[in-house]
Amino acid sequence: MPAVLDADGARLWGALTRAAFAARRTEMDALNVFPVPDGDTGTNLYLTMDTALEDVKVAHAAQGIIGTASLVDEARNLSRALLMSARGNSGVIVSQIVAGLSAVVIEEGLTELDGPALARAITRGAELARASVAHPQEGTILTVADAAAGAAVESASAGGGAVDVAAAALAAAEVALARTPEQLPALAHAGVVDAGGAGCVLMLEALHRVLTGSWGDGSGPLHHAAEDLLPKAAWHTAQGPDEGSGLEDTGQGSDKLAASGSTSAGGPAFEVMFLLDESDADRVLEMKATLDGLGDSLLVVGGPDLWNVHVHVDDVGAAVEAGILAGRPHRVKVTHFATQVAAKETQQVAVVACAAGPGMAAILEEAGATVVLSAPGARASAGQLLEAIHATRAGSVIVLPNDKDTLMAAEVACRAATEEGIVTAIVPARTAVQGLAALAVVDLGKGLRENAIAMTSAAVATRHGAVSVASREVLTWAGHVTPGDVLGIVSGDVALIGDDLATVAHAVLDRLLSSGGELVTLVSGADADDALVDAVADRLAKEHGEVEVVRIDGGQLVYPLLVGVE
Repeated sequence: MPAVLDADGARLWGALTRAAFAARRTEMDALNVFPVPDGDTGTNLYLTMDTALEDVKVAHAAQGIIGTASLVDEARNLSRALLMSARGNSGVIVSQIVAGLSAVVIEEGLTELDGPALARAITRGAELARASVAHPQEGTILTVADAAAGAAVESASAGGGAVDVAAAALAAAEVALARTPEQLPALAHAGVVDAGGAGCVLMLEALHRVLTGSWGDGSGPLHHAAEDLLPKAAWHTAQGPDEGSGLEDTGQGSDKLAASGSTSAGGPAFEVMFLLDESDADRVLEMKATLDGLGDSLLVVGGPDLWNVHVHVDDVGAAVEAGILAGRPHRVKVTHFATQVAAKETQQVAVVACAAGPGMAAILEEAGATVVLSAPGARASAGQLLEAIHATRAGSVIVLPNDKDTLMAAEVACRAATEEGIVTAIVPARTAVQGLAALAVVDLGKGLRENAIAMTSAAVATRHGAVSVASREVLTWAGHVTPGDVLGIVSGDVALIGDDLATVAHAVLDRLLSSGGELVTLVSGADADDALVDAVADRLAKEHGEVEVVRIDGGQLVYPLLVGVE
C-alpha cells in the first residue's frame, strides 16, 4: 500500500478517473434530468478527461517522457489540457479542481504527496472551483468538493497519511452528495443526487483506489461498460416527492445549477463556450461583468495567457462580441438547449471509420469514409471520433469502430454529436473485415436509417478470424499459450494454437468456410510477408475454387493476417 501519491500514481489516477467516467457516464447523464431528460453531465466529464489525457500523451510523446514525466510535469500538462478540453459546467469545474491540485504540486515542487500535501491540494482544488463560479449554488459539485476538502484537512491535522486523507475525503464527499437533494428542490423532485457531485465522488474513489489498490464498493471492474455495472443505489432516492410535498420543479439541471444562483424555470436558450487569449486580467474582468449581465451559469477560468469561458445566454452574438472586445476568442461552441433533431429525408450521410493500419486507412478513404487511426495500444478516443464526425460536415453520420474495444468510445462520441444536432448511428463492426463489408453496401443517396440497417446486416453476416503471435503466457479456451505460439482466432476467441502461421491460417479458414462462403477477404499485416498470403490464397484456389479471394495490404500491427468470409 503506497504511503504517498507520486508521478506513477498520478498517471494511474488519470486513467482510473477516465475509466470511471466512461463506466458511469450513462448513469450520470440520467441524473442530470433537467431541463431535458437526456442530460449530458456524464458525457461532458468523460469527454473532458478523455481529450485531456490524449493531449497529455501527445505532448509527452513529443518530449520523450511518456511514463517517465515528473509529478510536476504531469500536473502542469494535465491542468493545461483540462482547461482546453473542458465541456459544460461540470467539465469546467472539474478542470479547476484538478488545477488546484496541480497548483500545490507545481508551487511546492513536489515529487510526491503525503497526507498533509494531499489535504492542501484537495483544499486548493475546492477553492479554485468555487472561485470560478460567478454565483455559486449549494447542493452541487461545489458543496461536495468543499466537504471533501474539510475532511481532508481534519484527517491530515490528526496525523493521517495520504491513504487516511483520501479515505476521509471520499467518505465526506459521499455524505455531501447524498444530501444534495435536501439543498436543491429540483433534485429532490427527480429523486436523484447532483450529477456533477457524483463525478467528484468518482474522482475521489479513483484516488482512493490508487492509494489502496481496493475499490471497496463491490461495483465491479471499472473497465466494464456501464450496462455491466450495478447502478449506484446511493445516487437515487426511494422516490421523488408527491404532488403535495411543496417542492417545486425548478426546471434547472444540476449541470446548470452549480453556476447559477437562480433556480427558476425558463432559463437562457443557448450555451456559449470559447477559449480566450491575447487578453489580460483587466479586460477579462470587464468581459465577466458583461457576460454576467447577459445570462447565467457564468464561469471564466484560467489565466494569465489562456482562459476558458462558459455562459448561458439568449443573445449569442452579444456573448461572442464580449469575448472579441476582451481578446481573441477561439474554439467557439454554441449549443441550443432545445435542439430539435428533425428527420430530414434528404439529409446528407457520411461515414467515419477506424483503421488499424495505413493500407486499411487508404482503402477506407477511397471508399469515401473519414478515417480515424485506431490500433491496439493506440485506440481512437471519443474526442478523436467526435472531431472526425465534425470534420464530415454532414447532418447524419454513421460510425464504424471496426474493433470491439473502440465501441464505448464510439458510443460516447455519437452521444455528444447527437446533442449538437447531428444524427448518428453505430454499425457494430468488430473487425476490419466486417467494416469493409459494411462500407461496401453504403448508398449515399439513401438516408441514415436505411444505410445503417444495410451496413449492420453486411457486417454481422461476415464471419471473421485472424492469425497472431502470442507475446505473453496466458490460458485460453484452446489451451495454454506461451510467447511465440501462433494463435488462430475465430469470431474473436482463440480457437487454435500452433507453431506455423500458414498452417494455423488454413485451419482458421477451414472453420470459417465450414458453413459455406462466396467471398474471402485476406488482410495482411505489417509483419506479414507475401509468402504467407500466397500460401493461403493458393490453398483456397485448390480446395475452394468456387470462392472469390480479395487480397488487401492492411498494414496493421499485432495481426499478420485478418480473414473475412461472406
